[in-house]
Amino acid sequence: MRHVDSFEIQPPTPPSHNGVPRSAWARARRRVSRWHRPYIVFLLLLDFGAAALASFLAVQIFEQADSGFRNSPQVWFYTVAFVLLPLGWLLFLWGNRAYDRRYLGLGPDEFKRVIRAGVAVAAGVSFIAFATKTYSLSRWTVGFALLGAMSLILLGRMIARACLHTLRRRAGHAGHRMVLVGTLPECLEVYTTVTRNPSVGLVPVAIHLTDGYAAARGLETPVPVYAGRDVLALVREVGGDTIAVCGSASAEPGELRRLAWQLEGSGVDLVVAPQLTDIAGPRVHIRPIEGLPLLHVEEPTLSGPALLAKNLMDRVAAGLGLLLLVPLFLAIAVAIRISDPGPVFFRQPRVGHEGRTFRVWKFRTMYVDAEERLAGLVDRNETDGMLFKMKQDPRVFPVGRFLRATSLDELPQLINVLWGEMSLVGPRPLPADDGDFLGDVRRRLLVRPGMTGLWQVSGRSDLSWDEAVRLDLYYVDNWSLAYDLSILWRTVGVVLARKGAY
Repeated sequence: MRHVDSFEIQPPTPPSHNGVPRSAWARARRRVSRWHRPYIVFLLLLDFGAAALASFLAVQIFEQADSGFRNSPQVWFYTVAFVLLPLGWLLFLWGNRAYDRRYLGLGPDEFKRVIRAGVAVAAGVSFIAFATKTYSLSRWTVGFALLGAMSLILLGRMIARACLHTLRRRAGHAGHRMVLVGTLPECLEVYTTVTRNPSVGLVPVAIHLTDGYAAARGLETPVPVYAGRDVLALVREVGGDTIAVCGSASAEPGELRRLAWQLEGSGVDLVVAPQLTDIAGPRVHIRPIEGLPLLHVEEPTLSGPALLAKNLMDRVAAGLGLLLLVPLFLAIAVAIRISDPGPVFFRQPRVGHEGRTFRVWKFRTMYVDAEERLAGLVDRNETDGMLFKMKQDPRVFPVGRFLRATSLDELPQLINVLWGEMSLVGPRPLPADDGDFLGDVRRRLLVRPGMTGLWQVSGRSDLSWDEAVRLDLYYVDNWSLAYDLSILWRTVGVVLARKGAY
């Protein structure tokens, strides 16, 4: 942490150019951040290989794969299957901006664009087959090749993204060095948000104050603070490649536009961080009115067809899961009874949707006298807020410790999901006797509690209570069916890694 004791205040120097590059090609070559270029080349090779592999598998599996090409030289069939079709995939992926650096490495947009490209490829193949009157194509072969290519491309991009995130977390490479512009409170809020997850790849390196110089003196800051400097010169001095305009710094008429003009041709990116924290992109829409871009924030989607689909998915998955997990449940029950005689299940009142109380199902992981022993352990609580957590809780017997580490103790909650008291994904249900859920915490009750949630895939017990509440409220405000599927996918990795489970 650095103390803001003094500022190097200089009169802003005029830009060394008129802000107008000679051409868009010249501007692209001078971009400061270049990590995405080798990454895009890697994705191109990966996508081409995935499409070619899908064609190879289709040829090997289906005997009629070359149907429609039997009157042509064999080399023509192989050229279409292993060269032209993969190149077509790359063309449609590029056309759907699946290689745009703004969508790489974060969020679902990259995968959505791959799926759109897959639909476009299928439409293109159908049109070409119709136009050339090639009606004898093997539909099974074509369908397998297209669906297989899309699946392999999605899988390859997930692996590539995981490698990119690992590189960012461990080495600090392949990211963007940001200079935050605004008042100190606004810049520090943006700093906290973008550094919360190193996988995002945003690394603030300096703060440039637009107001409140005197009030900021003596305060501790995580990065150097400057004032009264030419922003572009400061970016070059600290080795930045991105300027983030925070909060009210973007509200002064004309200033943001002039800054954008100044940055043209410099290779420095410009982003705006409005004061809309914890609101996801699907709820925010830009609607220009007479040249004024207005940010419209939609209400959270807490009803409608998507919620019906979520309920149906919950009930079907819970029913199938209970049937398939019967042998595992029996084995766990035997292990619990051998470890500590007593009930196999632990049922505790929890607060659910709209404040209704229900009894949650869990495998018992503590000795039968755990509640009596809690009073003597309260002062050893290792977390804040409404929960009691200890990494080495003496009330947990050995088998129970394993069940907690692997989250197997949570599986009986499929019963609650089947009965409609819980969902597969949602805020974790809290004990009914732990408080009145006052203030912002009550907003968690707008949706059904879940077996897993954003809290669980972001750190579980390692998070503070305030951070856990923030994540739960973010989920409530930005819920979607696609987001649920993403959290379920992330849950698998978190459970296997046993992160934050105790």
